[in-house]
Amino acid sequence: MRCPKCTSIEDKVIDSRISREGSTIRRRRECLECGHRYSTVEALLRDGMIVVKRDGRREDFDRAKLVHAVRAACHKRPIDLEQISMLVDDVIDALEALFEGDIPSSAIGDAVMQRLRTIDQVAYVRFASVYKEFRDVSEFMQEISSLPKPKK
Repeated sequence: MRCPKCTSIEDKVIDSRISREGSTIRRRRECLECGHRYSTVEALLRDGMIVVKRDGRREDFDRAKLVHAVRAACHKRPIDLEQISMLVDDVIDALEALFEGDIPSSAIGDAVMQRLRTIDQVAYVRFASVYKEFRDVSEFMQEISSLPKPKK
């Protein structure tokens, strides 16, 4: 690993921790040249996942793109980055179990909405409004009315 401060490749691992869900390892490192400390994250590489778009286009699955979409839906909501990361990992695991290689974009959107609905209804509606491409306010209101009423 290259030091972000001096670009040396000589470092030592000070601490390693496995994430709660076990899919990543966080390592604390110290550069042997300049003494700078930094963290790295190791994650499982998922090869061969192709997203088939609504118009038939195909592109490589991009986890960062999915994280960005979920983060946008969760903006200024009481949902931390770890919850978002766990949600995305859960979606990816579920999709890998259901599909071999080619994944319809609709399956990704449905899986995210299903999980967001249980975590935060506002984030769910935000994501749904983009994913379902509401054409007018009535479609938006129909989606909101389908949500369970909050308990008092």
